[in-house]
Amino acid sequence: MKRIASFTVNHDVLVPGMYTSRVDGDITTYDIRMVVPNCGNYLENATLHTFEHLFATYARNSDLASQVIYCGPMGCRTGFYFLVRDMKPEDAIRLVRETMDFVGSFNGEIPGASRRECGNYREHDLTGAKAIAEKMTSVLADWTPARLVYPE
Repeated sequence: MKRIASFTVNHDVLVPGMYTSRVDGDITTYDIRMVVPNCGNYLENATLHTFEHLFATYARNSDLASQVIYCGPMGCRTGFYFLVRDMKPEDAIRLVRETMDFVGSFNGEIPGASRRECGNYREHDLTGAKAIAEKMTSVLADWTPARLVYPE
């Protein structure tokens, strides 16, 4: 079988940031890496879950909502994939920064976290989601389209 693109990334040199994982026609997949891979410090499931609810809610209500396809956690629990359509890289970076600000300052009930709305409504960690968003806010503060390339 052909090796998929994400398995060709050198995870030994990857650090938190935002990277272009792949481009498929008008769809770009971004890698929002939140922790250093293989370091033993991974995102907790409840943190990932809450972050996903808040990221999706913010991004799908933003001025770029019509271009947002998906945001979801990586199975390795080191970050998220963010898929967009026809979005300029600088707009994607801006939206991710705004989302981190939103999550980092969020207070209240987590959107979509009731039994009726969510398949695992009891497993949430707002404090953890806010902490990772605050960390990523500083990581992405000066991120530019030129920095979207994976380190080698």
